[in-house]
Amino acid sequence: MRISELSRRADVPVATVKYYLREGLLHAGELTSATQARYDESHVTRLRLVRSLLGPGALSVARARAVLRAIDDPPASPYELLGVAAEAVRRPVEVRPHPEVHALVERWGWSVDEDACAEHQALADALEGLRAAGFESPPGVLDAYAAAMDSVAEAELARVPFDSLAAAVRYVVLGVVLNEPVLLAMRRLAEQAAAWRQVQATR
Repeated sequence: MRISELSRRADVPVATVKYYLREGLLHAGELTSATQARYDESHVTRLRLVRSLLGPGALSVARARAVLRAIDDPPASPYELLGVAAEAVRRPVEVRPHPEVHALVERWGWSVDEDACAEHQALADALEGLRAAGFESPPGVLDAYAAAMDSVAEAELARVPFDSLAAAVRYVVLGVVLNEPVLLAMRRLAEQAAAWRQVQATR
């Protein structure tokens, strides 16, 4: 198909398709002349993936490129896959001593490994933000969050298709990146449902 047909099929403007090609987010088509190329279904699939990473996934072009690179050239270890995915969604943080968070993750049975310290710092920053706003999480709430996140993580990792490295990469990387907004949306919906149940119970 020509680039105009590719644009129509993927619902992406031609100018945007050309931009993704220049940025290395979309693989080149088969040249049919000096100025024209032919594209196929793999380009339609990749364009939709790129749009998901940049749109709902809220990744920058550079981070989306790193995710796509991991999908195209996967690392050997599933733990490295998680690292790629975590790096894609991680906000830059300045890692400082955070003994409170280390105590929390030890209590929850999670890793205190230095490789996880960027995530530890993100939690430390979030907790400090709550305190700066004058809000303290009620006793037991963080432990309840941790238990819920344990269940989420186990449910996600139990379904990794390890019989195919390519499928495992796609599942782990995209599951982490694109499920972040899903989890946030579901939390809000669950809170609305819980609030409604509380209202009904008081009537």
